[in-house]
Amino acid sequence: MSEDKTITLGHPSYVWRAGQERRLEMIRRHAPLEGARILDVGCGLGIYVRAFRRFSDQVYGVDVDSEKVTQASQELPNIQTAPAEELPFAEDFFDVVLLHEVLEHVDDDHQAVCEAYRVTRVGGRIVVFAPNRLWPWETHGVFWRGQYRFGNIPLVSYLPNPLRNRLASHVRVYTGRDLRRLFHGLPLRILHHSTIYPGFDNLAARRPALARLVRGVTYTFEKMPLLCSCGLSHLLVVQKE
Repeated sequence: MSEDKTITLGHPSYVWRAGQERRLEMIRRHAPLEGARILDVGCGLGIYVRAFRRFSDQVYGVDVDSEKVTQASQELPNIQTAPAEELPFAEDFFDVVLLHEVLEHVDDDHQAVCEAYRVTRVGGRIVVFAPNRLWPWETHGVFWRGQYRFGNIPLVSYLPNPLRNRLASHVRVYTGRDLRRLFHGLPLRILHHSTIYPGFDNLAARRPALARLVRGVTYTFEKMPLLCSCGLSHLLVVQKE
């Protein structure tokens, strides 16, 4: 992937590891997947499309990056090039729509949500993972003195909006209220909203025992007052009414 695409579209995991498997189990907990018609918006190389096909053969994916779509289509059916704001599907077509760490990168996040809602059937579920403003590190890097600096940069999201947006103009970050506001005016019911801590898969690859310890501690944080709001990502699940 070119550096420009890495900055604007993100650099997702291309290997299925424990963190992705945990997120898949969270999705299954809140959205029935067996035999469902499922859409992954911003599917990239299709790692979630491939995982969903364990439960259904009616799995679709779209991504704005045509190079990723071409590569994913070599192994997976039903992958198309399309922006999240203009999905090439009929209304009420899907049982489950996933927006996995994609809203922060799209041109118009509200329109992306409206499109996900449009193509979801009544009673269907929309599952959103999106970066949490209360997480202490900016995981998408920053611009500093005219250059992009890749890496986990501490405390950027805690800065006032004008300064934060200068450093990280290429990516959004959401408070819980910000994320729910994207759905205002749409007939729906919020089934679940929490934040989740990371899978620490890179640490696990180097030091498995330490990763198990860190996971055990931080996953406990998800159930504790105050700390339960400070995870890496929001998990929001809504049902179309």
